[in-house]
Amino acid sequence: MDYKHEISQLINIDGVDRQDVESLIAVPKESGNGDYSLPCFRFARVLRKAPDKIAEDLASDIVAKLKRINRIHERISAVRESVKSKSSLLDLLPENEKDDFRAEFSSLGKPFEKLFDDVSQSEPKKRADAFFYLASLAKFVDKVEAKNGYLNFYLNKSAYNKIILDKVAAEGDRYGASDVGAGKTVCIDYSSINIAKPFHIGHLMTTVIGAALYRTFNFLGYRAVGINHLGDWGTQFGKLIVAYKLWGDKDDIEKRGIRALLDIYVRFHKEAEKDDSLNDEARHYFKLIEDGDKDALALFNWFKDITMKEVNRTYKRLKVTFDSYAGESFYNDKMQPVIDELNAKGLLKDSEGAKVVDLSAYNMPPCLILKADGATLYATRDLAAAFYRKKTYDFYKCLYVVAYQQNLHFKQWFKVVELMGYDWYKDLEHVAFGMVSMEDGAMSTREGKVVFLEDVLNKTVEKARAILDEKSKGLDDKATVAEDIGVGAVVFSALYNNRIKDVVFSYDRVLSFEGETGPYVQYTHARCTSVLSRAEITKDVDYSALDNAEANAVVKAIAAFPDAVKDAAEKYEPCYISRAVMAVCQAYNKFYFEHRIIDAAEPQRNAMLLLTKATKQVIKTGLTLLGIAAPDKM
Repeated sequence: MDYKHEISQLINIDGVDRQDVESLIAVPKESGNGDYSLPCFRFARVLRKAPDKIAEDLASDIVAKLKRINRIHERISAVRESVKSKSSLLDLLPENEKDDFRAEFSSLGKPFEKLFDDVSQSEPKKRADAFFYLASLAKFVDKVEAKNGYLNFYLNKSAYNKIILDKVAAEGDRYGASDVGAGKTVCIDYSSINIAKPFHIGHLMTTVIGAALYRTFNFLGYRAVGINHLGDWGTQFGKLIVAYKLWGDKDDIEKRGIRALLDIYVRFHKEAEKDDSLNDEARHYFKLIEDGDKDALALFNWFKDITMKEVNRTYKRLKVTFDSYAGESFYNDKMQPVIDELNAKGLLKDSEGAKVVDLSAYNMPPCLILKADGATLYATRDLAAAFYRKKTYDFYKCLYVVAYQQNLHFKQWFKVVELMGYDWYKDLEHVAFGMVSMEDGAMSTREGKVVFLEDVLNKTVEKARAILDEKSKGLDDKATVAEDIGVGAVVFSALYNNRIKDVVFSYDRVLSFEGETGPYVQYTHARCTSVLSRAEITKDVDYSALDNAEANAVVKAIAAFPDAVKDAAEKYEPCYISRAVMAVCQAYNKFYFEHRIIDAAEPQRNAMLLLTKATKQVIKTGLTLLGIAAPDKM
């Protein structure tokens, strides 16, 4: 946890915004100047005082404030255990003390007004959070001093270590969670596989980024709606019907699924290069689908069932779920009202027979709404889908987890929504990401050069099993652990860096048990489990065992986790979570190798075991948000 915010709450400077104060607080280069320092030179003009005098006055004010906070903390602590689950702390105070209690809070200044309300809450979670915050302020600042125009803060790391570990123990797998999103809905459009086409390595990023954001928003109290916008419409289905009728084998397709469909689809394109009449026939069959022809629809739905059966197998391995599978075909009857509205508002223009929205004033090409033959396009369907989602879910945000190559497409139709007069265009977000490729280059469905995601998972699991066979000969249920490691390695590699970066996938790199990898994180979790299995935690705890740089680093990394979760949601970047978990693992492993845990005397051992338990909890919570298993043994 970065303590700058907590420190800024103690500082009142007339005419200066508290956020500006927080931005100036920094870690001093010299250790003799405290853990955090605020330079007061910028305030001299506003306050008409010398920086030295400003620092001295602030130090005096903060010392007095901390004394009042400690009195409040002690008063609440005395009655806190007596509070029933649905009663207020104020209920336990005599009437003649309630006003004094309120006045004590008021004397602390504006940031503490809400804290009084929260401490007085009858709702246990809010009350507990407020008490934790109050305890943090009461105990974590050891000393405040003014020195040469700087206001220096010295932290009581031992007290703060206990506060953080107590908080993790109390909240368990809800540590880092919040209700910040209560009452808000976030729609997330991710994965969006194409029916009858391979679920390939290129789908990895959209699938795991979207799923991680889905879990994270739910964790923060939002109502997340996961949408798999299926690619289940278009002339390719006419091509597939023609290919099936000419070269398909029902038994082979039932057995091999998408791979068999891919074979005949690739063959169609090769044959169509020599015989263009095949394309005419494909358009004919797609028209039959559009017209509701019974036989054509039966084949179309059969292709769809085969595809979903296969991809759901992969989704299950990736721990990915959806709330809606409304795809392109779902919006067939929802596009015309959008087209009519565009026309009524004078936004549709003719362009060589096609209908477009002119975006030249915004330095963009026109947004194509209808082809010259009246056919709709992706933008038409995306507009219809956005209006449907707004009406159905009344979303706070609607996220589109789609590769960066589609940047222009989203800018265009987002602008169209704005031009239509809807201010919720601001709530549409393109969550762009880079490409994943294997070391041999790009892929093409038409040419059959496809790397199936399932094959990548299988090979990674196979390699993980080989590692376990070599290093963990006595491990039970190696098959399950290998699955957890292999799949987890693939997901972690996709979620560790900023999503916009292109990734070249390497089996050896993602499966390494050393470095910044999924197996390294999972192994640290297993290490914590092993340590905790060898000794019981009793009530006799000596937190001085954590008064060292290594333990402080672990606690600091653990304390940073809730902010990382919030950042992941606010910036649509799951890597904040993966990197926060990595920081916890790296700090703990350094602590583990520097300090003997099990052999320590019981009070000291208990403190280190509590640190280990908190470490394990944060790792597991973080991995769960990312969609990765946390094995207890490896």
